[in-house]
Amino acid sequence: MTVNQPTAFIVDDDANVRRSLTRLLGVAGFEARAFSSAEEFLEKLDVGEGDCLIADVCLPGMSGPELQQELRHRSIDMPIVFMTGFAEAAYVDGDGAAEHDRLAVLYKPFDAEALLEAIQKAISRHVAGSA
Repeated sequence: MTVNQPTAFIVDDDANVRRSLTRLLGVAGFEARAFSSAEEFLEKLDVGEGDCLIADVCLPGMSGPELQQELRHRSIDMPIVFMTGFAEAAYVDGDGAAEHDRLAVLYKPFDAEALLEAIQKAISRHVAGSA
């Protein structure tokens, strides 16, 4: 019997960030799929796949919070971990965090342990909220 790896999506316009997070998540037991923009992610997303989204807040084109709103509009319920280099959480949809309690914000630079912990908490809350 094979156990499916959880899938984490990474959306960041920085190729180095995508590459390093893909490696980190692979070592941590995730299938990681990376995208350079929110638009690319939405274009390639199959509904029902994916256990967590890790997205930069400031992206060219559609921002991370706008991506969150679009996922809601499409009735896609996926836990989100936002990454940002900005100290203001105002960039992130606070109502979404309170409503679903499945959203985390990490401020760059962050360490691998903080990211993995945020992902595990987001997925656990999501599973508990879906039960």
